[in-house]
Amino acid sequence: MTLSSNGKTNFSLEIPTIKFTKLFINGKFVDSISGKEFETIDPRSGEVIAKIAEGTKEDIDVAVKAARVAFDDGPWPRMPGVARAKILTKWADLIEQNIEELAALDTIDAGKLYSFCKAVDIPGVAGTLRYYAGAADKIHGEVLKPARELHAYTLMEPIGVVGHIIPWNFPSTMFAAKVAPSLAAGCTMVLKPAEQTPLSALFYAHLAKEAGIPDGVLNVVPGFGQTAGAAISSHMDIDKGEICVAGSRVFVQEGIYDEFEKKLVEKAKAWVVGDPFDPKVQQGPQVDKKQFEKILSYIEHGKKDGATLLTGGKRVGNKGYYLEPTIFSNVKEDMLIAQDEIFGPVMALMKFKTIEEAIKSANNTRYGLAAGIVTKNLDIANTVSRSIRAGIIWINCYFAFGSDIPYGGYKMSGFGRDFGLESLHKYLQVKSVVTPIYNSPWL
Repeated sequence: MTLSSNGKTNFSLEIPTIKFTKLFINGKFVDSISGKEFETIDPRSGEVIAKIAEGTKEDIDVAVKAARVAFDDGPWPRMPGVARAKILTKWADLIEQNIEELAALDTIDAGKLYSFCKAVDIPGVAGTLRYYAGAADKIHGEVLKPARELHAYTLMEPIGVVGHIIPWNFPSTMFAAKVAPSLAAGCTMVLKPAEQTPLSALFYAHLAKEAGIPDGVLNVVPGFGQTAGAAISSHMDIDKGEICVAGSRVFVQEGIYDEFEKKLVEKAKAWVVGDPFDPKVQQGPQVDKKQFEKILSYIEHGKKDGATLLTGGKRVGNKGYYLEPTIFSNVKEDMLIAQDEIFGPVMALMKFKTIEEAIKSANNTRYGLAAGIVTKNLDIANTVSRSIRAGIIWINCYFAFGSDIPYGGYKMSGFGRDFGLESLHKYLQVKSVVTPIYNSPWL
């Protein structure tokens, strides 16, 4: 299939046939009980990619039951960790063998850049699986030293059936971040991908089956938040129910503000917006019409609230959900564009005089997922990184992730951590075992 970007660049890529559109429950692809389907949309054009089986409460019940049986009676939680590791590693190998198809699925479903998906997101899924495969056989408790005549030790046991609800902005990355550690811990699960981006999750489920993950351990049920998502969140037989980091608020010291503003606008105007399969494109479409219109409404709020629109703010073309990179200056802390998560290509510039002022302004938000600091002064880097209320702080870099680096937010940006061993531990629970010691020569 030949595609074109802005009528200038020609490039060719074979768009994959959509192979999996049904619910994946107990090791099989099945229709929803209601027979309902919903459309997943290509944000490049607004056209329908495929019709997906729509899971509802009844389907979640069936999936949870399958996960419960797999946990209570199945082999997965009872396998030696090294056996789980072998299967997770095989799954990672299969993902790498299908990297182009998976990257294309996230591109047509989410509008993500194909080159980025192929080079970063999908290899990252395989890497995350291998990281937690390496930890699966290192789950153990410890021997305790009680003050009385007791022998005591702890066990680390899988928490049980887990419910995962993942967002649309990083469909593959968040799939791996939730699934890999919970599988390594020995849990079983029901996962609901975002209704905007179900395709890659269903393909991963197919590959999991091929890798040898037992039936019922991983169940993928696409559907909507108010039905399938609500059913997962409230289900009494789920033992644990369950992100974004775009640099949307930028605080610039007054001495360099004007120069920084000028260079930023130049960069934004040179930014290439277009078809995400085009390797020259730097920004693809927004995920769907609803999000596209939501971003435009925030841009209007910024104008009405008195912020200065430096560049952007308009639709690109007349087909698909493309937006110009948008930059506002003279933004005040109480403006909506400074307080809300926009989830779009909109940046709010704010000026500060002292470091203390910048810290206070940065913390004046109900969110706290990530922050970045750019400075040559080590003292400033240390002070600010310890003062900002966010779960990850990047110094002289941004968007620096790794399977071994814990990631999660403060305040309303969530609880718990993904990645790192901290993520593994949240799917485990500690059991203490105590027995008396009689006639021991020492405690």
